Amino acid sequence: MHNGHSLKIWGLIMLDREGFRPNVGIILLNQKNQVFWGKRIRTHSWQFPQGGIDRGESPEQAMFRELHEEVGLLPEHVRIVARTRDWLRYEVPDRFIRRDARGHYKGQKQIWYLLQLVEPDWNINLRATSHPEFDAWRWNDFWVPLDVVVEFKRGVYEMALTELSRFLPRYDNRGRSYRGAPRARQNDNEVPGSQAQEASVSVQFGFMQTQIRMELPPGGSFDPDPQNDLKS
Repeated sequence: MHNGHSLKIWGLIMLDREGFRPNVGIILLNQKNQVFWGKRIRTHSWQFPQGGIDRGESPEQAMFRELHEEVGLLPEHVRIVARTRDWLRYEVPDRFIRRDARGHYKGQKQIWYLLQLVEPDWNINLRATSHPEFDAWRWNDFWVPLDVVVEFKRGVYEMALTELSRFLPRYDNRGRSYRGAPRARQNDNEVPGSQAQEASVSVQFGFMQTQIRMELPPGGSFDPDPQNDLKS
């Protein structure tokens, strides 16, 4: 499960002997090879579903648990396309680590899974548990613009997306390339250089879901808060 590394428990958090927390990340595809982004509850921060591996769990078991807890999906709603071959690690700078965690917690080591949704996306349910992680969701282009990711996590995202992009299911996406992160598409009436991005977003309130036009504010970000590493 953990490449033979011994594990220790700090508080309720499982760490390996180097101080890295085992974690899984989930890149969920729709039939257009767009990926699921969830907006963390009561913030402007978007991220992929992810979370820590509990004691006694395999990475795959943790992935399916997180998939249900955060997105409301069951194993029959998806198929596993691929996973990263090895652990991908990032260290969290001391200034971002809670004082009580310093000297214990060093960062995360992650296995990333590429999943494809095989059932309609109305099966997505952000309220599957009493402690939801997200309050909105959207489909987005596969490549995450790295400049919106907190600096010390950029390497992991780049490695995970690059490795898993080789397994993307065939999709007739003429004129687009997966060789690098594309520029944000601009509408004909959009001011060049505008930081705002408009997208069709699926937002779920309880059991109701609607399509709206949503503008990501200039202050919107992707997975910026290291404190979440010790929560999920």
